[in-house]
Amino acid sequence: MADDLDIDGRVVIPASELQWTAVRAGGPGGQNVNKVATKVELRFDLWGSSALPDGVKARLRALAGSRLDAEGRLCVTSQATRSQADNLEDARAKLAELVRRALVPPKHRRPTRPTRGSMERRLEGKRQQAQKKSGRGRVRRTDDG
Repeated sequence: MADDLDIDGRVVIPASELQWTAVRAGGPGGQNVNKVATKVELRFDLWGSSALPDGVKARLRALAGSRLDAEGRLCVTSQATRSQADNLEDARAKLAELVRRALVPPKHRRPTRPTRGSMERRLEGKRQQAQKKSGRGRVRRTDDG
């Protein structure tokens, strides 16, 4: 894994900022699981990275959630296949997708107000509902006879 991680053509995470370890995968798999370390843990030092701007780092931190450890490293794991190399590529793809999502700044929300017509329609509907409900209830008997 001496390759840099290309995110979108403009942003590249250098291979020196990525560390990975192979550990034994859990779950079914027969004797292969007991002998071979195929699960891959890919770590990326988020705050120590020079490849990403601060705004992207902040958004990536929010997206990462529980994948971020106490030292500020982002840990992405993969145990999808029985091949260590395939799991490493899968983990790199997962990290690239996370960073890609963090690169997109959120849209600025412009506050809006309801139109006069929509407010009048809402109030008219409330009046009709109140009138309908006020017509319900006990019928009082009158003794006319």
